[in-house]
Amino acid sequence: MKVQTRIWTPIDFNRDGKFVDCLRVPYSSDRSAYGWIPIPIVSIRNGDGPTAVLIAGNHGDEYEGQIALMNLARELKQDDVAGRVIIIPSLNYPAVKAGRRVSPLDEGNLNRMFPGKALGSPTEMIAHYVSDVLLPMADLAVDLHSGGFSFDHMVCALIRPGRNSEETKQLLELVQVFGAPASFISNGDGGGGATTLNAVSRELGVPTITTELGGGATLSPLGLRVAEEGVRRLLKHMGITPAIVVPPSGGSELMEIPGRDYAIYADCEGLFQPAANIGDDVHEEQIAGSLHSLDNPNQPPLQLRFPRAGRVLCRRFPSLTSRGDCLFELMRAVERKE
Repeated sequence: MKVQTRIWTPIDFNRDGKFVDCLRVPYSSDRSAYGWIPIPIVSIRNGDGPTAVLIAGNHGDEYEGQIALMNLARELKQDDVAGRVIIIPSLNYPAVKAGRRVSPLDEGNLNRMFPGKALGSPTEMIAHYVSDVLLPMADLAVDLHSGGFSFDHMVCALIRPGRNSEETKQLLELVQVFGAPASFISNGDGGGGATTLNAVSRELGVPTITTELGGGATLSPLGLRVAEEGVRRLLKHMGITPAIVVPPSGGSELMEIPGRDYAIYADCEGLFQPAANIGDDVHEEQIAGSLHSLDNPNQPPLQLRFPRAGRVLCRRFPSLTSRGDCLFELMRAVERKE
């Protein structure tokens, strides 16, 4: 028997109007036996039409998307919409409040917990609600991410291949409409595999755009602008906000990450000294950086080299590094078939 979500909200998503409230995630603690955790949400509906589900704060230390969706939520009125827009600027609200990637309640990494569990931990319940309630209503989903505390990340959009060629063609069109400087196709091998929001969306047949908009747990002006304009273009393209004013897309360079050998991982602890920046084009065996030993100041630093040629997609942000930390990830341009 299918278990229903335990999360509830006063908002009726099928009711016309603009409504601002929150999702209520049940949570029992020492100080609140029958309490709940709020997740702010805005629902704007105006008659029949497509539905867009717009999400940020999937990870709590990623800010460009959160601000972009807050600005959009304040701007949009019911008369601007033909269909429905559901906006959640801080999906993993406990992590957002704590300024952390993961939830302080259960150490849950939300974008590694989809499709979630109806009777699980708070983070699992949030993932289940998105998978079981929100995404089935959606004709478009946008999940705005950044590099967070641990990465400096090139501003880009990403998609997964669709379930068939028509779905992939639609997704490729949508990333061009979104208009990030670069976009890449990912099967999820370098991240959450089948446990991300994007992976669940694919299985449901919901076209979904994910982003990386900066990093270092700070705010990238470029990333914020790309998020604000890109989301507005998608809404206009889908006919959901037909009269919204937004600059046209300049297109997006299509990239790919061919495999794990396009990344560099630390094989020991130390202080990381990078020798390349995000967006740099690098060649195979080019010096990528050094790792300095914490225990032996007389020991020469371990020299790192890029295993492949490509463009730097992301770079570790903190200098203090442990074995297994990702230091660089590269991407390369997709070869065009004649």
